[in-house]
Amino acid sequence: MVIGTWHFSFTVRNLERSLEFYQGLLGMELVHRQEQGGGYTDRLVGMQDVWLKAAMLKFPGQDAGVSGHVLELIEYVRPQGTPVDLRTCNPGVAHMAFVVEDIHKEYERLKAHGVQFKSEPVAITGGRNKGGWAVYLLDPDGITLELFQPPPR
Repeated sequence: MVIGTWHFSFTVRNLERSLEFYQGLLGMELVHRQEQGGGYTDRLVGMQDVWLKAAMLKFPGQDAGVSGHVLELIEYVRPQGTPVDLRTCNPGVAHMAFVVEDIHKEYERLKAHGVQFKSEPVAITGGRNKGGWAVYLLDPDGITLELFQPPPR
C-alpha cells in the first residue's frame, strides 16, 4: 500500500545553475547533496556506468519526511541525456505548482530576474479555485513550474 510521497524529481543539465534558481530565486532550502553511481544506482535507473549528482530541496519550515513535498534535482554526468520537448501538452511532461501569497509581486520579482513566463498571472474564474490566480513559468532547463495564489477563504 502506498502511504505518501517522498520526493518529486526533475532531471537538469547543470545542478549548480538549477540550485541558483531553486534556492536563490524561489527560496528553497538544501536538504542534502550527493554524488553516486554504479552498483544499485545502475540497477535502479536501468543503465550501466551511471554517475549522477543530486540535491534534495524543501521550503523553509517544511518537514522533509513523507509527504513533505521535497524536490530532487538530478544531473546525469554519465550518461548525459538529450533534451526532450517539454511542452505541457506532451504526454509524460510534468509540472510542479508552488503556492504564493502575492502572485503579482512574485511575478514582477522573478520577471525582473529574467525568468521566462508563459503569460501574466491569470485570474481563475471557475471551479474550486475560483477567485485565485495562477501563472506558468520556466526553470533554466525549460521545465514548467506554476505559481498559484489560492482564492481568499
